[in-house]
Amino acid sequence: MQNVLIEFSGRLPDLQLKLFDHLLYLTAIPVVSAVCIALPLAIWARNHHVFQAFALGTTGIMQTIPSLAMLAFLLPFLGIGKLPAIVALTLYALLPIFQNTLTALRELPSDVLEAADGIGFSKHQRLWMIDLPLAAPVIMSGIRTATTICVGIATLSTFIGAGGLGDFINRGLALDQMPLVLLGAGTAAVLALFLDFVMETVGLFIRPGRKKRNLRWRAIGSIVVVIVLFGVLVFPLKLGSGVADNQDKKVIRIGSKNFTEQFILGEIMAQIIENHTDLYVERIFNLGGTVICQKALENGEIDLYPEYSGTSLSVVFKSELQPGWTNKDIFKYVKALYEKNYGFTVFRPFGFNNTYRLTVSGEKADKHGWRTVSDLAQVASSLEAGFTSEFIEREDGLKGLAAAYNLHFRQVRDMSPELMYKAVANGEIDVICAFSTDGRIAAYDLRTLDDDLQFFPPYEAMPVVRKELLRKFPEVEDMLKKLTGLISDNAMRELNYKVDVEKVSPEKVAEIFLKERNLLMK
Repeated sequence: MQNVLIEFSGRLPDLQLKLFDHLLYLTAIPVVSAVCIALPLAIWARNHHVFQAFALGTTGIMQTIPSLAMLAFLLPFLGIGKLPAIVALTLYALLPIFQNTLTALRELPSDVLEAADGIGFSKHQRLWMIDLPLAAPVIMSGIRTATTICVGIATLSTFIGAGGLGDFINRGLALDQMPLVLLGAGTAAVLALFLDFVMETVGLFIRPGRKKRNLRWRAIGSIVVVIVLFGVLVFPLKLGSGVADNQDKKVIRIGSKNFTEQFILGEIMAQIIENHTDLYVERIFNLGGTVICQKALENGEIDLYPEYSGTSLSVVFKSELQPGWTNKDIFKYVKALYEKNYGFTVFRPFGFNNTYRLTVSGEKADKHGWRTVSDLAQVASSLEAGFTSEFIEREDGLKGLAAAYNLHFRQVRDMSPELMYKAVANGEIDVICAFSTDGRIAAYDLRTLDDDLQFFPPYEAMPVVRKELLRKFPEVEDMLKKLTGLISDNAMRELNYKVDVEKVSPEKVAEIFLKERNLLMK
């Protein structure tokens, strides 16, 4: 609990901004948009039974689509950021609002409607003076449900760079820091409770009939909640917590994938650029993976990010490793393709090679005499593997590896990078696809197996940059060149170890590393 409080106090400015994003962009805007769409549709549909069935079926189908799948579907059309998240959340909010509105309007008391018609109300008069006031409590119940849905699902939008409280959750999972997870999840839960309380109070107020006496105290409590939330919405932008202060600065955007090493590399690039230039770096870290980062770079939503030569070869350009190719050959090849196909510039590697390694516990390796992947292939049919989803689907991952080694496991589980190391160390699974520079290999006493058939290509980390950025800010090129060959395999392993095992923040680890090499001015 003490760690959570320390985490809370130290991240208060960042928490205010994340809460601002979560409340306004990822909750209020989608819910209001859904109300503006669903309410008129439901009013029109109550007299059109064919459309009712179609609309209910369509909105119901949207609810069954997993939120990550919905976000992934929208990415090619809307890119990364808040817009696809807002669209997806609006679609999820439609069903409860449309369904409740339609149900309430269809079940209005017939005697009341007949009386309204009898005294000569027009359709519009009856709608605004009778129908909607009577249906309002049920409609508000649908809006409450939609709001709760948005608050919860919005935490997943962090994978496409939409911000919000999900950033804390995903970052905490990636870095194995439970205080960060609790900070994001706890704040989202409190926000959902606050909003539900306010809207329930509004629903009680608009309910026809005599009001209960204790409703006044609920109203006072709701007003207090609204004032607090309004303060969160307004004051972070005026207190200089990072948005308003940098509006007039020259901004570049650095992206990263969603694991520790990428956070560190992103911070190293960001800090050396900010320290030696007058540029401000917007950190769009924790993006879902290679495809999302590549699309973001193509769309100009980020300006640069760290990529790996082998990943570029197999994932971005769908090419195969040619016999006899060296690390330099692969770098030249992908550099030329980036230039030709996208107009991107690739700088020389940071200096380390973070290749895939099939990894087992040290105890099992000694017990069974496993030294190479070929050793493991002989007994793979009795083993359970835990691999990242990207590794499972990539041609330079499980697909190609299985063909090269005739490797077939009894079961393969999708696992996130932050969980698979503990799982194999605890004996919950038998083998994982570790990253060779990961500090948790040594921390958990794991054993990497030799790739005796040399299946995996080299994965040298390198900055991939949009040329427009270099034309606009040529000083960025000088800064990135300072990082060429700076980080060895051992150095990267130590940096990852400090974050994953010693729980030092990526920001601090990057700062210490650059200061030790005299690359940060005092």
